[in-house]
Amino acid sequence: MAHFIGEIQGNRGEASRTGSKKSGMTAHIRGWNIGVRVNIRHDEESGKDFYTIYETGGSNGGSETLIADLGER
Repeated sequence: MAHFIGEIQGNRGEASRTGSKKSGMTAHIRGWNIGVRVNIRHDEESGKDFYTIYETGGSNGGSETLIADLGER
C-alpha cells in the first residue's frame, strides 16, 4: 500500500509515483549544473517519516551537499 506519493509537472504533463514504507521515495530535479535531490523514508522503530534534501551537481554530476535532514515533529 502507498505510504508516499510523489508528483511532478513538466512539458509532457503530470506524472505521479507511489512508495511504500519499505521502499521510501527519491526525486532528483535538476538542470545541467545544479539540482536538488529529496529522499523520504519511514523509520519503523519511531513510527515517523524522515526526509533529506541535497544540493547536487545536476546532470553534469559532481558532489552532493546536505541541505537538511528532518523528520516528523
